[in-house]
Amino acid sequence: MITDVTAAKYGSSFQFGYNTGVVNSPETVMKDFYNVTYYKKEGKEITDSLLTLLWALTVAMYAVGGMVGGVSAGYWGNKFGRRGALLRNNIIAVIAAGLLGFSKMADSYEMLMVGRFICGINAGINTGVAPLYLSEIAPIELRGFSGTFNQLSITFGVMVSQLLGLKFILGTEKYWPLLLALTIVPVIYQLCVLSMCVESPRYLMLTKQNEFEATKALKWLRNSDDVEDEIREMRVEAEEQKHHKKFFISDLIKTHELRIPFIISIVLQLSQQFSGINAVIYYSTSIFTSAGLDKDKASYATVGVGVVNILMTFVSAFLMDKLGRRSLHLLGLGGMFIFTIVLTVSRIYQPQDHWLSFVCIPAVVFYIVSFASGPGSIPWFIVAELFTQGPRTAAVSVAVLVNWAANCIVGFVFPILQNAINEYSFLPFAAMLVGFWIFTFIMLPETKGKTVEEISEMFVVKNREININSDEDSLIT
Repeated sequence: MITDVTAAKYGSSFQFGYNTGVVNSPETVMKDFYNVTYYKKEGKEITDSLLTLLWALTVAMYAVGGMVGGVSAGYWGNKFGRRGALLRNNIIAVIAAGLLGFSKMADSYEMLMVGRFICGINAGINTGVAPLYLSEIAPIELRGFSGTFNQLSITFGVMVSQLLGLKFILGTEKYWPLLLALTIVPVIYQLCVLSMCVESPRYLMLTKQNEFEATKALKWLRNSDDVEDEIREMRVEAEEQKHHKKFFISDLIKTHELRIPFIISIVLQLSQQFSGINAVIYYSTSIFTSAGLDKDKASYATVGVGVVNILMTFVSAFLMDKLGRRSLHLLGLGGMFIFTIVLTVSRIYQPQDHWLSFVCIPAVVFYIVSFASGPGSIPWFIVAELFTQGPRTAAVSVAVLVNWAANCIVGFVFPILQNAINEYSFLPFAAMLVGFWIFTFIMLPETKGKTVEEISEMFVVKNREININSDEDSLIT
C-alpha cells in the first residue's frame, strides 16, 4: 500500500502544493518580466494598479482552473477509476508545464496565465480524485493517517517550490521559467510508479461490480490473503446500493439524511480557504516585506514557514487517529484566530515599534502550526468519510469546487485588499474563523474509528430526531 500512497501523493498532492507556492518567492523577478513584456507590446511603462491586477489574475487563474477540474473530478473518478483518472490527468499537466516553461521565450504573460489555468485544471482533478483513492485503499485504522499524508505532500510541495524559488537557486530572471516547468518531474514519477499499482478495491467492487478484481486488489494492498472482513463489508454496501437510485448533485440537498453531511462538507472546505491560509502561501514574502523585513529575509522566512508546515503536518498525521478529526479541527481554527489577531496587531504598530516586524514571523509560524494540526488535512478527506459510495463522488465534486472557488476569491482579492487596507487585511479572516469554529463545535460529529456505514447511520438517526422534534412542535402549535 505504501507504493500506491506515495505514487498518488507525489504525483498529485505534491504537484498541487508545488504549483500553489511556486509563484511566491520569484514574485519580484516575474513582475519585472511583466513590466518588460508590457513595455515591448504597448511602448509604455505598466502602471502599479495594472501590474497588481495582472499579478492577482496570474495567481487566481490557478484556482479558476482548479474549479473547472474540481467539478469534473467525480466524472473522471467514475469514468476511468481512481487510479485511471490520476494517470490520464498527467496529460493536462504536461501541456501546462510546456506553456509555463516557454512563456518567457514567447514574451507572453498571457501564455503564463493560460498555463496557470491549465495547471489548475490538473490540480482540481487531483484534489478530488487523490483523497478519494487514498480513503478507499486505506484500512479504517489508518484512514486518518492516510488522509493527513495527502496534506503532508501538499505542504512538502509548497516548501520545495519556495526553496527552489530563492534568488540564488532558480528564482532569477534567467531560471524562473524552469522553476515553473519543473512541475513535470512528479508527473514522470507518477506515470512510472502508479502504472504498476492497483485500482481502488471499493471502486472495483461497488462501481464496476467486479468482486474478483476487488479481492485481488485488496490482497495486494494488504499483502495478505485474509481480506474477507473488508470484502464482506463492501458486499453489504453493494447490496444497500442496489436499493438506491443513481445520485446526482441535487440529491445531496433533496435527500434529508444527506443534507447535513453535505452542509458540513461545504463549510469545512470554506473554513480551510477563508481562514486566510492561501493569502499566507501565495503572498507570505510580500506580507513579511510590508511588515518591515528586507526582501532576502522575507524569502528565507517564507521557506522557514514551509518547513514548519511540513513538520507540524507530519506530527498531526500521528495525532489524527488518536485525538480525532473534530478535536483537531477545533484546535486548529482556534489557534489560527489567535495568531491572526497577533499578526494584525504587530503589523499595525510596527511603524512605531520596529521590533514588532520580528513578531510577524512567529505569528505566521504558529498560524501555520494551527492550520497544519487539522484544517489543512481534514476537509480533504472528511467528505469521503461522511458519504457512502453512491453519493460520494457527487459530494466530492461539489466540495472540491467550493474549495477552489474560495481559493480563487482569496488569491484574487487579497493583494487588492492588502493595497486598500494594508495591515488590517487579515481581520476579515479572523471574523470568519470565529464563525467556522462555532459551526464545527455544533455540527461536526467525531468520525474517528468508525466505518462509513456507521457514520452514515449517525446522520440518519440525527435526521429522524429532527423530524420527530419538528412533528412535536407542529402538534403543539
